[in-house]
Amino acid sequence: MFTVEEREALRAELVAFGAADSRIGGVAITGSAAEDRLDRWSDIDLAFGVKSEVEVAPVLADWTSRMYDQFGALHHLDITAGAWIYRVFFLANTLQVDLAFVPQAEFRPLAPTFRLASGTANPAAEIPAAQPEGIIGFAWLYALHVRGCVARGKFWQAEYMISGVRDNALALACLNRGLATVHGRGVDLLPAELLLKFQDALVRGLEAHELSRAFRVNVRLLLDEMLLADAAIAGRLREALLALAD
Repeated sequence: MFTVEEREALRAELVAFGAADSRIGGVAITGSAAEDRLDRWSDIDLAFGVKSEVEVAPVLADWTSRMYDQFGALHHLDITAGAWIYRVFFLANTLQVDLAFVPQAEFRPLAPTFRLASGTANPAAEIPAAQPEGIIGFAWLYALHVRGCVARGKFWQAEYMISGVRDNALALACLNRGLATVHGRGVDLLPAELLLKFQDALVRGLEAHELSRAFRVNVRLLLDEMLLADAAIAGRLREALLALAD
């Protein structure tokens, strides 16, 4: 298990590497460290703007080799968003290190959690507000599969689908209250009385009657949040969703 001291020493070293890399035009500290919200379990989040005359791929390859050869990376995962490549490393000491690379022309704050450490960055672009349609869509997509899974005796798959309905209902609840919607980041900040209702939405066993019970609770909670987020969509989907859970 990594220590706070080890994490902060590595963060400082990576920032220094970025500042010294002639191919990089800007280095930013992102995530919780940018807002001084670090705790014992925080990871490392950094962003790098790659100068326009240099391709991102070779820079990313060199930094990846460094993470494996010098810092004990065991594996990595790539997540892309537009021009950004987020390479997420899993270190042997269980520390997560997220390194984001983007051409310098696109290097800018995408959220308040961005603090320039060296070089330059472009002005922040207006960040579009999260919309409920996508969350609602995933929720009903999971819901459509629950009834068939239970009827076929695929109880583990049914539990998976019910959990998908619940997770998207919780994301919608977060959106409705101005909280972060991804990866459950805002869930613990939801009102206690609402979270108490969602406790009843948890699947307590793999019997058909219990799966059906939990599904009915989840559908009702989903419809409540849909009504707050988009009454028109809620009105169109209400009867069909209730019929699924009947």
